[in-house]
Amino acid sequence: MTFNYDYEIAIIGIGPAGIQAGLHAGRRKHKVVLLGKLEESALWSAHIENYFGFSEKVDGKVLLEEGLKAVKKFGGELILEDVISIEPLELGFKLITEKEREITALSLILAMGVKRKKRVFQQEEKFVGKGVSYCADCDAWFYRGKKVLVIGDGSAAIHGAKTLKKFADKVYFYGLKPISEESLSELRVVNIEVLEKKPVEIMGDNEVKGVMFDDGTQLELDGIFIEIGAKGPIELLAPIGIELDPETFSYVKVDRKMQTNVQGVFACGDLTGPPLQLAKAVGEGCVAGLSASDYVKQVLKNLKEV
Repeated sequence: MTFNYDYEIAIIGIGPAGIQAGLHAGRRKHKVVLLGKLEESALWSAHIENYFGFSEKVDGKVLLEEGLKAVKKFGGELILEDVISIEPLELGFKLITEKEREITALSLILAMGVKRKKRVFQQEEKFVGKGVSYCADCDAWFYRGKKVLVIGDGSAAIHGAKTLKKFADKVYFYGLKPISEESLSELRVVNIEVLEKKPVEIMGDNEVKGVMFDDGTQLELDGIFIEIGAKGPIELLAPIGIELDPETFSYVKVDRKMQTNVQGVFACGDLTGPPLQLAKAVGEGCVAGLSASDYVKQVLKNLKEV
């Protein structure tokens, strides 16, 4: 029996955990790809003083760049795009990136870290579930025929706005950071209105009625979607049934082999919970890379025997 796939192991996240997983999987001669963006790693802007082998403070950016050199040395490939969806296949998984690239893999290693939520509006928490949402994929259905604003940055915001346009009557977009002309064109071609004025306050008493801009003008709305950075673990992993910790629903549950409850899917690093430390991320990345390798070898052996 044969099965067509692009990679044996796909690693989502280019931080210390994902890079270490890629190193171990690559050394075992697997076809490996890492997906994500270096600057989204918590290590990118950090300085490390408590890591084995370094007696002096070291720049996290340097560690990431050196780690990637080693990954490439052992044959690992890089795709510097965020993953916006994961779909289970009969065997393996299909990933879709922010630029709509489709990638198939026999096994996944989840190493995208944790999404650190940033508050955009002063009274934001008051309106959560009452017109404020953090997940377009989850809640777009509830805004059929309505007017909504997507505010944020990165691929999550662009994807969220395009998703909402399939349901809402009118979609506005405001970028917290400058976005590329390519992304602006993507929004405008589907009639999403890009706002220049900055929304500074949510209007409404018990539910969202609109926003006020920094010039004092207002815009009536039914909902506000806040999408910052790449997709968080809940939004990205829910469709494939990944089990999260029962207390906070913020971390992925794994066993000693970094295996999740979904066969062929492993997780490591900050995504699996505290302590959110470099040493833990690297150690778990090592285990996840080796465990994914063992899994893939068994899958390929079974395919040959069929």
